[in-house]
Amino acid sequence: MSWRAEADEIRRRRELARACGGETSVARQHAAGKLTVRERIDKLLDAGSFQEVGQLAGRAVYTEGKLTGFEPAPYVMGLGCISDRPVAVGGEDYTIRAGTGFGSDRRKGGQGGFVEDLAFHYRIPLVNLIDGTGGTVNTVKRKGYSVTPGYGQDGFERSVSLMGMVPVVSAVMGTVAGGPAGRAMLAHWTVMVRDSSQIFAAGPPVVERAFGVKLHKNDLGGAKIAADTAGTIDNVAPDEETCLAQIRRFLSYMPQNAWELPPVLMSGDPVDRCEDALVDIVPRSERQAYNMKKLVGMVVDRGSEFEIQPGFGRAVITMLARMNGKVVGVVANNPMFGGIVDVKAARKQTHFIDLCDAFNIPLIFFVDVPGLLIGVESESEAIMRFGIQQRYVLAQATVPIYTVLVRKCFGVAGGSVIDRSGLNFKIAWPSASWGSLPIEGGVKAAYRADIQGAADPAAREAEIEAELRALSSPFRTAEAFAVEDLIDPRETRPYLCQFIDAAQGRLRTTLGPKLRAGVRP
Repeated sequence: MSWRAEADEIRRRRELARACGGETSVARQHAAGKLTVRERIDKLLDAGSFQEVGQLAGRAVYTEGKLTGFEPAPYVMGLGCISDRPVAVGGEDYTIRAGTGFGSDRRKGGQGGFVEDLAFHYRIPLVNLIDGTGGTVNTVKRKGYSVTPGYGQDGFERSVSLMGMVPVVSAVMGTVAGGPAGRAMLAHWTVMVRDSSQIFAAGPPVVERAFGVKLHKNDLGGAKIAADTAGTIDNVAPDEETCLAQIRRFLSYMPQNAWELPPVLMSGDPVDRCEDALVDIVPRSERQAYNMKKLVGMVVDRGSEFEIQPGFGRAVITMLARMNGKVVGVVANNPMFGGIVDVKAARKQTHFIDLCDAFNIPLIFFVDVPGLLIGVESESEAIMRFGIQQRYVLAQATVPIYTVLVRKCFGVAGGSVIDRSGLNFKIAWPSASWGSLPIEGGVKAAYRADIQGAADPAAREAEIEAELRALSSPFRTAEAFAVEDLIDPRETRPYLCQFIDAAQGRLRTTLGPKLRAGVRP
């Protein structure tokens, strides 16, 4: 009178589910250089930590009451751990009908469902391993009628609510379009695999039908377009294993949810480390570039940098790092690309500030910004709207903000790196200069009549510039306490570490979701 037969049947069906779409389909997936969704989950999570949910869901065929055929649902999901911290994870199984919809309700399919509910109710991070194109037109034939978008599924409501609560990662692991592409955007950080993954609103066949243009899927939505040009995707990995490793790395900087602080990981890097090279890294000529990434690397904990969107908006560097083990967000102007804030850099900076503020991560700005990019093209791309948007987001931020004035800080863009709504804490290097406009360009505009009326206009312009440059010395600003401190560049690390350590108590008193809706995709 036992239930051994039923228990054996459960094991048999689980074995069928673990076979994915069968040997032929799995071999085809491997031949394309791709892992199956189950292999991805195994490599992503701590060994042996995955507890699958819904493994027996699928399409069964019965003959005289006995199971004679079984196609697993093309979506695998459940609970696991990354570095001993629980996460919810789910992804399409491309070996089964190319990962298209299960035809059930949202609970099991790749349209959010149970796995999003799990992340929401348990307040744990969510990882989406996306490898499918959503619905297909043959749904009409199967149902016998057409339905409005989202019918029988959710309309991303749960996805939106998660954006203010728990870290969400979307990895584009194959060709992704439609609903899954939309869901990929509802994440705090996105990553794709170069050459083997693409993302678009609709694929090449639809584009060809609409515009008569035949495109390869990489030319429409590969890494060059999605990450480097559009900024749709944040980071790019050379292969799937590196992609999964990057997900683990990103989550190591994140708290489990908005009610917690990020984990502290001590590296043994001395707080009082003062790199002598910092005093020489900024050239005296303002026209000469230098390596801002190297500069930042000499200040933060050694080896702790994780850059976000490295190929997009390259005039600004955004990265997660640590200072004395505490997670910080770094925004640094990149003089190798002019440091001038264009629309891409403004978008990048805005989203990163949003991300850090949502998850209780203090911000450090390393400033060398001549201003916003000017000109017809920049104005046509709405530079003022996006430039002010980054200042708007900074004004809403609640985390401690530290501004290190390295070299230039001018105009609207310069005002968008200073915590005017908070402590307004700025430390400057002796190489720094600031103001509404750079002296070189501003003198000609402000003193036009004086210069034009002089016997030697060029000499008069140089004379005014020299006078204003003397008055613009950072020492004079420090004397007036118009900048909070002027420091030897070598002191930057210990100076910041002490203030970041002191801010931890304040951070613990302001935990929880922000009043706004969450991080905007």
